[in-house]
Amino acid sequence: MPLILLNKPHHVLCQFTDPQGRATLADLVPIKGVYPAGRLDYDSEGLLLLTDDGKLQARISQPASKLDKHYWVQVEGTASEDQLAQLCAGLTLKDGHAQAQSARAISAPPGLWPRVPPVRDRKTVADCWLDISIDEGRNRQVRRMTAAVGLPTLRLIRHRIGPWSLANLQPRETRSIPTKTAWGQIML
Repeated sequence: MPLILLNKPHHVLCQFTDPQGRATLADLVPIKGVYPAGRLDYDSEGLLLLTDDGKLQARISQPASKLDKHYWVQVEGTASEDQLAQLCAGLTLKDGHAQAQSARAISAPPGLWPRVPPVRDRKTVADCWLDISIDEGRNRQVRRMTAAVGLPTLRLIRHRIGPWSLANLQPRETRSIPTKTAWGQIML
């Protein structure tokens, strides 16, 4: 079965059932027997990989694999060079040390879809976009890191994992890659 790339919308759980009736992957992925290789929290958007190959799933999601995960992060405030340097130097969070592989200020990503519901627009509070990469992926790690340097996250979109990217996938859309090709892409 192929590796499935999904652009997960905001407010969708990264599981196939929910006793509370919230939107899940079952609402987006019609293929049975696939499971997420990693997670995105309910409030985050963007690239999610799904597969039925347990070894590929582990290779993608295990921290030891060190596959870079890249995020576009809209934060409250204007990021200073010092704050970006702190993200890259590393921070102590409640569950240990966390460090960005890179962090830089960017313009709003081109072709970005509107979020539903939209991020609250406050006329008197500045915001900016960052491009942050990490090679771990602990629970809400990027959100906790930006908050620790005084830049609370307003919107978080994962746009790349290792060699795979959103490219032109719109929210709710999927693209399939043959498993053999996917293995070849991460073994390079």
